[in-house]
Amino acid sequence: MKYYSTRDAAVRMDAAEAIKMGLSRDGGLLTPCGIPQIDRAFLESLVNVRYQERAAKVMGLYLTDYTYEELSGFAENAYGPEKFDCDAVAPVRTVDETTHCLELWHGPTSAFKDMALQMLPQLLSAALRKTGESKTVCILVATSGDTGKAAMEGFADVPQTKILVFYPKDGVSKVQETQMVTQDGANVGVCAVEGNFDDAQAGVKRIFSDEAIRATLADRGYFLSSANSINWGRILPQVVYYISAYCDLVRDGKLSMGDKVNFCVPTGNFGDILAAYYAKRMGLPVGKLICASNCNDVLTDFLRTGVYDKNRPFHTTMSPSMDILVSSNLERLLFDLSGENDAEVKGYMDALAKTGKYEVSDAIKAALADQFWGGFCGEAGTSAAIAKYYKENGYLIDTHTAVAASVMEQYRKATGDKTVTVFVSTASPYKFCDHVLRAIGETPAGDGVELLDQLHETTGTAIPRRLAALKGKARRFDLTCEKPGMDSVVLEFLK
Repeated sequence: MKYYSTRDAAVRMDAAEAIKMGLSRDGGLLTPCGIPQIDRAFLESLVNVRYQERAAKVMGLYLTDYTYEELSGFAENAYGPEKFDCDAVAPVRTVDETTHCLELWHGPTSAFKDMALQMLPQLLSAALRKTGESKTVCILVATSGDTGKAAMEGFADVPQTKILVFYPKDGVSKVQETQMVTQDGANVGVCAVEGNFDDAQAGVKRIFSDEAIRATLADRGYFLSSANSINWGRILPQVVYYISAYCDLVRDGKLSMGDKVNFCVPTGNFGDILAAYYAKRMGLPVGKLICASNCNDVLTDFLRTGVYDKNRPFHTTMSPSMDILVSSNLERLLFDLSGENDAEVKGYMDALAKTGKYEVSDAIKAALADQFWGGFCGEAGTSAAIAKYYKENGYLIDTHTAVAASVMEQYRKATGDKTVTVFVSTASPYKFCDHVLRAIGETPAGDGVELLDQLHETTGTAIPRRLAALKGKARRFDLTCEKPGMDSVVLEFLK
């Protein structure tokens, strides 16, 4: 299968080249030239197998220049017991007869990004071999909280790679920051950016498109790639867990094969819910895709009106991984819904760059209304959802998961839809101890990692072992830069 750019469909390359490149040089996102279709027999073949086998079979449909044996080995390495604390890898927890929660935080950094970022380094290392690449790849990452740590955990000390992470200063939780600035590995670097996630993401995209920087780095023996969800190697492993969740529900008698299921996904950059969309496009029996935002509600407005307008206040919230106003992966959805019309998509993206706003066609508006429903949840609603699930269900959830739970209820009240629904849990509550403690009626006794024990003692839930190991760990990185200084940080890191 070939891959092309959302802004120039004449650009064509194999999967290995697309994963190695990360972002198309024209600024577009690399996307498969076709969506492989799955049928009932394919799904039935996955019902009673391990997550690792599901991953290899689903990914093999897209990565035709990788062998099944390669992908199977990668899946065993990525999702084995030394990395994940749960044999199911991405277990589905039942809340009630029509409500289930897909837990994606059982990996090494206790966030859903592990589902892709334990796989991506292996896909990329193989891509370097397959393309005969002699240069060292530098993974450049902008993070709103979880991607940075998960990427560093995946790429730490991987041969022929370096990784540099930018995160918004004061825009991530204390635990998230501690995870990043204490990261081990001789090939990793971390820098805080004065600004928000959108500033960091824009800086990374600018550096990718800067021909002078690329030429300088090439002379030094480096080239840039991405571990953000702009890289197809990030999106594809995420498609797997939606298909896996469906198979688990069928296996456990919660669904009959062929019955539809709704997914409610908390999202900021639109990558996680885009993966659910691709699963639906492949033939997974999905009803509505419910897009859950926090009070940075640009996606909610877009799905309801067809107008994307980032010209609004930016809010720093208790669900920081969703504090985003420029949702990069929306570009892939627009490309698909436009019938792969690269000129139309380029027009939208040019308008966004120039005015911060664009309006999609009536055809795309109709498709959005048919397949998606958007809602948002403010800070009070997030706390209320945490309290509700803990008190009524004995189920402790984090701030991002709470946004999804709240928006799911909004959708049900607005539509009366009784379809079985899975809301997605993207992080352990232990990554946001202070907010979770307050939500369940406790007063945090401190800040950061010292709250892990308080949340454990209050709730009796287990502290993820790698988060527990953060206590007392030495800080390695203290670098901070202004937005225009990101270029210099990259050049210094790769001197």
